[in-house]
Amino acid sequence: MTEASPQANMPSPSNSQRAWHIVQALVWIIGALMIAALIWVPEVGIHAFWNVLIPVAPALLVFLPGLWRNICPMGTTALLPRHLGLSRRRLLSPETQRRLGFAGLMLLLLIVPLRHAALDLNGPATAIAILTLTAVGALLGLQYEWKSAWCSGLCPIHPVERFYGNSPASTLPNGHCDACHICIHICPDSSMGTSFIDQQKKDGLAGMTPTILIGGFPGFIWGWFQVRDYRIPEGWSHLVEIYAWPLGGLAVSMALYGILRGSIPVRRQRTLARAFAAFSVCMYY
Repeated sequence: MTEASPQANMPSPSNSQRAWHIVQALVWIIGALMIAALIWVPEVGIHAFWNVLIPVAPALLVFLPGLWRNICPMGTTALLPRHLGLSRRRLLSPETQRRLGFAGLMLLLLIVPLRHAALDLNGPATAIAILTLTAVGALLGLQYEWKSAWCSGLCPIHPVERFYGNSPASTLPNGHCDACHICIHICPDSSMGTSFIDQQKKDGLAGMTPTILIGGFPGFIWGWFQVRDYRIPEGWSHLVEIYAWPLGGLAVSMALYGILRGSIPVRRQRTLARAFAAFSVCMYY
């Protein structure tokens, strides 16, 4: 008796999912064209990526984080092995899930200052960075079920999605998964009532990740804006400055957050965290 292929076990997509798949394909094509522009027409690619897409992203994550999670071209690429029935569909252990989430935050804090050292003024360098992260996401998609390892794990944008999108103006259905496969606990796409802010109460990495981001991100953003952009290779000689300002700001902001959080009633701590999130967005703009 022959074993059924993975594709045979996959349910047919609904009309809603077919519509999402069309939008995902269109956005993926736009992303591919943007990467091509970064390589061959750097002036156009840099403007489109750093001056159009990236400035719009925080507002999108605040009001409609589900939209970005449905159409992100990097996420679409990471999930392609699953849609094609090529993924091994391994499930993450809770400990691995926590480690990936913390590693994603560390990637965010590592990559963002590099904009000043190389990425903001160098199209090919930005393209290489995007393609490298996309390849990592696709490799994780080949191994693990749905969004668990990349979109809800190692992706450096995921912590910001959870932070900025804690109280979205509207929620959207999951445009990738046909049903919940319990691939991650707790899934941000199917458990809209859960709060990234409340995870601070947990022990270990599960609580450390939101605490660092919530408390430190306003200072990190402020520090980032104190540094100018450098061209390659000049930027490499200014790495201390490039990292010292945002990471120093993060440390001061976290200290302030810790003092305020420890001096107010527990029932007010959620409001404090939301205030820091709002301050981060305002600081960015």
